[in-house]
Amino acid sequence: MERKSSGEKTELVRGLGLGSSIALNVNLMIGVGPFITLPLVIEAMGGPQAMLGWVLGALLAMCDGLIVAELGAAMPDAGGSYAYIRDIYGRDKLGRLLSFLYVWQLTFSAPLSIASGCIGFSLYAAYLWPSLLRQVGSYHLSMHLPLVGLLQGDLVLTHGTALAIGMCLVAVALAYRKIDMVGRVSKFLFWGVLATILWVIFAGFTHFHPSLAFDFPPGAFRFSAGFFMGLGSAMLVATYDYWGYYNICFLGGEVKDPGRNIPRAVIYSIVLVAALYLSMTLGVIGVIPWRELLVTAHSNARNFVISAFMQQIYGHGAATVVTLLILWTAFASVFALILGYSRVPYAAALDGNYFRAFGRLHPRHRFPHVSILTMGLVAVAFCSLRLVDVIAALVVIRLLLQFLVQAVGLIVLRVRRPDLERPFRMWLYPIPALLAITGFIYILISRPNFGKELRYGFAILVAGLVIYAVRAWRRSEWPFPARPGRTAA
Repeated sequence: MERKSSGEKTELVRGLGLGSSIALNVNLMIGVGPFITLPLVIEAMGGPQAMLGWVLGALLAMCDGLIVAELGAAMPDAGGSYAYIRDIYGRDKLGRLLSFLYVWQLTFSAPLSIASGCIGFSLYAAYLWPSLLRQVGSYHLSMHLPLVGLLQGDLVLTHGTALAIGMCLVAVALAYRKIDMVGRVSKFLFWGVLATILWVIFAGFTHFHPSLAFDFPPGAFRFSAGFFMGLGSAMLVATYDYWGYYNICFLGGEVKDPGRNIPRAVIYSIVLVAALYLSMTLGVIGVIPWRELLVTAHSNARNFVISAFMQQIYGHGAATVVTLLILWTAFASVFALILGYSRVPYAAALDGNYFRAFGRLHPRHRFPHVSILTMGLVAVAFCSLRLVDVIAALVVIRLLLQFLVQAVGLIVLRVRRPDLERPFRMWLYPIPALLAITGFIYILISRPNFGKELRYGFAILVAGLVIYAVRAWRRSEWPFPARPGRTAA
């Protein structure tokens, strides 16, 4: 195991209370996602029955939220899921491999998540500055890998790409400071996020038309193959939009009274955001006909549908104000992403299970500065991808190499460690864990062309296995036996 020199402190500061924890989660959960993906959910199901995707997405988020609430309260360490997977499956056994693979996939999925917020920011800003959508160049990438198959992707460079990159760098600069100051910044951003979505909800319900909101097309709830495929696509987007309730778990080593505050922050965040999302979606489709939203889904207007919604109700001035507030929300989400994900490679590096540089703390303010800078710079490289591709790849990679492993892990831990102190226990165990596993598998395989993203996940898995095997062999770590004259670094 890699250790720090005796003269360098590695302790994090427990400076986050319940309010800051909820703010960090909500900032990440809302972001720009629901404001820009609403037409995609409507398109996936072909009518207002798309609300079902949001409802089931909320239930799936709560099932998984109960998993991370129990694990976070029992193991409040920096790194969140990394620490859970490591300890559940054995620090020096299978858990070492699985936790390494988790951090390895996060090297790709975390910057993808950060980049999705930055790309969404630039797309939404095009309501104010349409020239941001002007394309400068595009490139199609294709590569055939043995055992994996054909990997394809598209790079699209627009004027907005520079804005996305600039936003990412500003968020990195803001996250590059001591944790108690970060908590105050998060609360400040939180109130802007909450004001934005509450205003949209108020606008929708004060101009609500039930005949529009419940104008279901013929056969809307006919349980055909097309219905379930559309539901899978809708749930994939909804899952992306709900993600973030676990953000505080990454900062578990910096939370006050974690046995109480982590579960509360997770559960309160899911309930609050689910209520806001469902209210906002119902309000919008009660003002703008869903058939109009279907047309919007195939045009540039899909990037700023909420601004068009507010313009229809209050005029251009209100639309401009709500656009600025949504940009605030997008920035708050990216800030929370960089902050939370940067703690995972840090925790793994302290274990000697990832690259040593990630374990360094800022010499004065005690935060993992190398990890923050790395996450931000890799995200910059992803800012030229298409948003729809980023969302799909992100969700699939994360489901395969984190959420399924973690959900199964909770059941394994209950069996292996019944004596473990658990300040919070999952309600109705094991039903939520089993529902989460079933829901994740359904999202993975129930969509058109799902094999494309699965190949991305499989490629990352294979590469991670090779890198781990080489490291483990050189360091005489599991599953390789110790060799004479060889000790772990």
